[in-house]
Amino acid sequence: MHVTPSGPSRPVPSRRSVLRGIGGAAALGAGIPLLSACGGSGTSSDPKTVTLGSKASDPVPKKAFADIYAAFKKESGITVDVNTKDSNTFQEQINSYLQGTPDDVFTWFAGYRMQFFAAKGLATPIDDVWAKIGDNFPDAMKKLSKGEDGKYYFVPLYTYPWAVFYRKSVFKQYGYEVPTTWDQLVALCKQMKKDNLVPIAFGDKDAWPALGTFDQINFRTNGYDFHVDLMAGKAEWTDKRVRTVFDTWAELLPYHQDGSLGRTWQDAAQTLASKKAGMYLMGTFVAQQFTDKTALADLDFFAFPEIDSAYGQDTVEAPTDGFMLSKSPKNKAGAVKLLEYLGAPAAEEIYLKSDPSVVAASTKASTAAYTDLQKKAYDMISNAKSLTQFMDRDSRPDFTSTVMQPALQKFVQNPSGIDSLLSSIERQKKTIFASS
Repeated sequence: MHVTPSGPSRPVPSRRSVLRGIGGAAALGAGIPLLSACGGSGTSSDPKTVTLGSKASDPVPKKAFADIYAAFKKESGITVDVNTKDSNTFQEQINSYLQGTPDDVFTWFAGYRMQFFAAKGLATPIDDVWAKIGDNFPDAMKKLSKGEDGKYYFVPLYTYPWAVFYRKSVFKQYGYEVPTTWDQLVALCKQMKKDNLVPIAFGDKDAWPALGTFDQINFRTNGYDFHVDLMAGKAEWTDKRVRTVFDTWAELLPYHQDGSLGRTWQDAAQTLASKKAGMYLMGTFVAQQFTDKTALADLDFFAFPEIDSAYGQDTVEAPTDGFMLSKSPKNKAGAVKLLEYLGAPAAEEIYLKSDPSVVAASTKASTAAYTDLQKKAYDMISNAKSLTQFMDRDSRPDFTSTVMQPALQKFVQNPSGIDSLLSSIERQKKTIFASS
């Protein structure tokens, strides 16, 4: 699965190999501008060629995208000239790349990270594309694809949810019921502890998994709108609503696996796989750790429980990848045709044949070949009122990697001194968000 890895100061090669390098939290302006358009100039105006900058360098997604582009050429006669860089390089140099002579179309992320470049004028609005593809997507996905100006800038291709994973056989053995409220979750954790299970598997050695826990508790406690504002630097970390999130989280921390800062997410997943842990909050890519088919068939998940009934379980964390149109495409007409094709169900179905670890962003794509977990993931996303992306996609990735990751590790290690921690986060946030 594809999830946002930690910042450049915390390399996690084992994770990137599993996640195939999609996602990331490199500083937006970092790196020497080695990433350039196809042919090094981006000046091609051949009406039968569209240039495309891609971060999908690993074999599985690279083949999946190539299959789409081949099908597009067969239908339209237009060749997609792909300029592929490894995901980290692509993200580190994206700012310089987009300000130079970028390719016509480029791969990127939905939500804030799309809005950031749209607001800087480094992408072209594609409302004309959405006039044709809009009926293929649910409202939550449409919201993710709009800039702050209300115009569309993004075509989503695939996505996956974060949820609480468990083993069906373990719940059956102990008579556990899936919790739908916070009180039920805490009560279940207490019972699991009595039954000598680790209630919640947890590994934050690479500093990003805790971001997902914060996200869930924040939008369940304070709602989608506040969460998005906080991630975008518009709300203050010293707000009492944020303090409530940490107080709530502190109630759950005693039920998290001990020694989490020395454990990778994969090791934590193995605790669930070996039935030593009862639950695990993670993206659906956790299924890749279940290599035994019987164990995989025993894996299930549920939405993070309700905390405030005003918000219920309406919001789902579902990182979404797709495409954008650069600021001055040389072949705009061809690029528009490509984006329209990418926003059609057929393109997603082609992609999923090579990469079945994700689900289609469209509600029109066929789910016939989906596994049970894929079907459940698809339903969870399709029925969500709002979708978030994960902290380092919904916020500035430099803020996430340099401020939030160490701050949350500090909290996990010692959940005292929350006020001073939040004051420190707010001070650093103001400095970072004030920069370009």
